[in-house]
Order: sequence, then C-alpha cells, then structure tokens
Amino acid sequence: MKIGRFSNLLIITLCSFLLSGQVLAAKIKVAGIYTQPLQQKWDARLHLALQAQADAGEIDYVYSEKVSNTDYVRVLREYSESGVHLIVGEAFGISAEARKVSDDYPEIAYLMGDPGSGYGGEYGNNFSVFDNYIHEPCYLMGVIAGGMTKSNKIGMVGGYPIGEVNRLFHAFMAGARSVNPDVEFKVSFLGSWYDPPKAKEAAFAQIEAGVDVLYAERAGVVDAARERNIIAFGNVNDMNKEENGTGVVVTSALWHMENAINHAISGVKAGTYVAEDYKEWTMMQKGGASLAPYYEFDDQIAADVKAKVAAISSDIMSGNFTVVVNDDEPKSTY
Repeated sequence: MKIGRFSNLLIITLCSFLLSGQVLAAKIKVAGIYTQPLQQKWDARLHLALQAQADAGEIDYVYSEKVSNTDYVRVLREYSESGVHLIVGEAFGISAEARKVSDDYPEIAYLMGDPGSGYGGEYGNNFSVFDNYIHEPCYLMGVIAGGMTKSNKIGMVGGYPIGEVNRLFHAFMAGARSVNPDVEFKVSFLGSWYDPPKAKEAAFAQIEAGVDVLYAERAGVVDAARERNIIAFGNVNDMNKEENGTGVVVTSALWHMENAINHAISGVKAGTYVAEDYKEWTMMQKGGASLAPYYEFDDQIAADVKAKVAAISSDIMSGNFTVVVNDDEPKSTY
C-alpha cells in the first residue's frame, strides 16, 4: 500500500513537472516571423537553420514572412497564444513592443534579431537577442580585395547605415588597408533591405566612379559587376553559388545560424533556456561565421595573400587576433 501511494505521488509529481514546461518532449513547436520575403538573405539564414531542425525531426516549424512592423506585434501575440515553445524573428524598430509581449508570455522563449536597439540586449528571463557578427570574415575578404584591386578603388553597397552593416564595411575596409594602404572606398546605402534594381544602379554609379571591386552587401550588386566585368565579394550567403556569382564573386562572408538555433532549441527542451545575447554564436569561433571557398578564383589570388588570410583565420579561431567592431557609419574616402 505504501509503495502504491508512493508510485501515485511520483506519477502526479512527474506529470506536474512535465506540464510546467521544465522538461519538454523530443519535438517542440517553433515559429519564425520575418519582415522580409525569404528571398532576402538575412531572413533566409534563420529560415534555413530552422528548416534543417524541422527536417531532422527536432521541431515542428511554422512561419510567416513579409510581416510589416505595424503588424508584427499582432502576429507575435498570435503565435504566443498558439502553443509554440520558441519564437525566432526580428525586433527591428519594435524592440520595446516585442519585450512587452515577452512579459506577457514568460513560459515562451523568444530569440529576436535586435541589433543596436538601445534596449540593453537580452531582457527578462525569456527574451534573447542576436545579430550577425560576420565582421571577421569581412576583414578576411578585405585582405583579398586589397590585393586584387588594380585601380585602388573599391565600392561598397549596403542596405541601411546601421550597426550590423556598418561593422561589416569597416572590417572589410580595415582588411583591405592592412595590405594596401593606398586603397580608397565608395560607400552607398539604399534605404532598403531588398531592392535589387536599386542596388544594381548604385553599383553602376560606383563603377562609373572608378571602382574595380565591389562589396555586395545587398542583392543586385553582383549583376552590375557581371555586366561591367569586374569582381565582387559576397555577404551573408554564398553569392558565388546562390546568386549567379560564378566568375564574379571571389568569396563571401558567410553567416551560419545553425549552432545558435540549436543552442536555443536545446535550452528550451532541457528547461534551461535563459535570456542571452547570442553575439558569440554568430562569430567564427562558435561556427557562426566563415569565409566561403575561392572556387574558380583560387589561382587568381596571390599566394602570399592566401597565406595571410589563412594565418589571420587561425589567429581569430585561437583568440590571438581580434577584428575591431566599429558600428559608426562608414563614409566614402574619395
């Protein structure tokens, strides 16, 4: 009789523990909320990382794309009410509002892109933040670009002059100057995250101004480089293989969200999820960033430049070299 009572008590306690959300089943429900179409590569990196976990049977995954900021909080609350365990998305321009939602649903984990919001990064116990700190491979690209330019003029086309873009441009410029102190830069911002025709026109204008190398932070720049027969460097995704960049894109600074997403999912499943700044998860040491292969450009990059890139990469991974993070707006130098 005593054993039976103990068994019943154990079962009741275990059920309560499971229902409290401290321990979850092997598969959890995850929602993605994206302000841009999934063709826009920033959101695509998140989607691909989550889809990989869904394909592996680790999560049930639903998502919404092209959600405007004016509608974002409504969608965020709807998913929060729907029984999901983790929500991944963006908080650009709605940082305060997104945090208020997380207050109302303390049992749900939030992982939101929220760079430079001024709200102090992670919030409460359940609101984590991330950004793409791929400035390290951007520095490496700059080293290569500085060695390949013939005119000593490099063009850079970005979306908006915000920290997540500015730091990439500054790192690229620093890398180029480290091997070529005479290099100069043209910097243009589109005022849009996804407008390939506008990006292409901005790139054409820079080419007319004498640049013979382009940093394609936005889609559309590679097309301009191809038409004018100059080289380019890619951003976030492998633009040589994924954006018709064969013969044009020397290499790309890649952003990998898989390890960061897996860290969040594991925390939710184990009941150990806490609010964190995921900055380190988007850098090279934790597999969040890397440099794409050189592909058909391998023989066109000087051996000493490739050796320098390899040495710096090794030093970054060992912690012996730090690429400076500069979020100030970069300016053209000529």
